[in-house]
Amino acid sequence: MVNSPGLWPAPLATGPLEASVTVPGSKSLTNRALPLAALANAPTTIRGALRSRDAELMIGALRALGAQVESSDGGASVRVVPAPLRGGTPIDCGLAGTVMRFVPPLAALADGPVLLDGDPGARVRPMGPVLRALAALGVAVTAPGEAPRAGGPLDPGSSPAAGDVPQFLPVVVHGTGLVRGGEIEVDASTSSQFVSGLLLAAPRFEHGLTLHHVGEVLPSQPHIDMTIAVLRERGVEVDDIAPGKWRVEPGEIAGGEVVIEPDLSNAGPFLAAALAAGGRVSVPHWPASTTQPGALLPEILTTLGGSVTLEGGVLTVTGSGQVQAADLDLTAAGELAPTIAALLALAPGESRLTGIAHLRGHETDRLAALVTEITRLGGHAEELADGLLIRGGGLHGADVATYHDHRMATFAAIVGLAVDGVQVEDVGTTAKTLPDFPTMWHAMLGRR
Repeated sequence: MVNSPGLWPAPLATGPLEASVTVPGSKSLTNRALPLAALANAPTTIRGALRSRDAELMIGALRALGAQVESSDGGASVRVVPAPLRGGTPIDCGLAGTVMRFVPPLAALADGPVLLDGDPGARVRPMGPVLRALAALGVAVTAPGEAPRAGGPLDPGSSPAAGDVPQFLPVVVHGTGLVRGGEIEVDASTSSQFVSGLLLAAPRFEHGLTLHHVGEVLPSQPHIDMTIAVLRERGVEVDDIAPGKWRVEPGEIAGGEVVIEPDLSNAGPFLAAALAAGGRVSVPHWPASTTQPGALLPEILTTLGGSVTLEGGVLTVTGSGQVQAADLDLTAAGELAPTIAALLALAPGESRLTGIAHLRGHETDRLAALVTEITRLGGHAEELADGLLIRGGGLHGADVATYHDHRMATFAAIVGLAVDGVQVEDVGTTAKTLPDFPTMWHAMLGRR
């Protein structure tokens, strides 16, 4: 296939891999540590932070709200000096879900209105649950140019009518410097980030927060567990009252030093490469215990035919170049779906991925995107109510669209290891969470 302008030729593996890949810090942990640092009672130094577009957008948001943020060591070390939160400055959320969903509760604590907007793709990502929750707590939330309504907090557990609160960006959060807190219900069926964003700011609410998830499903429970863990590490009292219900007591958030774990989900494509191409890929500094959803990778990759060992903090995956079909429930780790879908597209036989209906509201509609691109590559995939059915094998080269979604780019790169002629549109979108992905991918293959 002739290389087309603007397309990245995904390198084909010409033999078994033998590589060690060091991945940078966790995006999820970095973008939780940053807002907590802005709300803390003393400066915080974050070490091992991820340098990425998502992290830079969060840093920009915190600076707009008045915090002092300085980076060093190429962005891996970040020092945050908290200050009273201020309004009046617009915030660019880009396409970062953590910025879109975590910053509005912080903006509610600012001393004036805060306008939040983002990339065109961000304007179609769900925002309603977190914005309705703020309205239920007495915070005025409007579309730009719309005057806030007078009134106070609603009765505990009640919610404003959907039409009264914006459902998408752009939005203005009319901060008054104080959020009373209390008890609210939130439907987080489309994203656990709605829960995490409210819990992160809750210690600064006058009466704390009792939050009850009322939806039928709660995706990505490990991300909520991660939020609870980082709050407790900073001295915040959090009670897991019952499944889907949490209580955060009001109080101070400690400053100090925070060390970020490697991003296990970003390790996923490299570890998956061992199955797609054959050979061995190792990732050092793998944590012995973690709340990251990527912790499920060893079990998943074993199910797909890999061999996994963890010795001395080094996780090693060995594969034969043959992937086994499987039925997998990814409710707890939906962000791994594009990586696993790439492997299943290579696996002869019928596979299913379930528990991932919420991926329709990510950077793109990931279920529709995966079906389209697997089909473009000559495979068969179709959407299920809560996931995908994939009949793997028989793929051929194609120009793969990424939809401005970093995980669609890595999906294509994995397929390209085993299928000649795969070219990736806008591989630079990987900078969202992994700025040096193309260089790291070539290095894994022993190429420059």
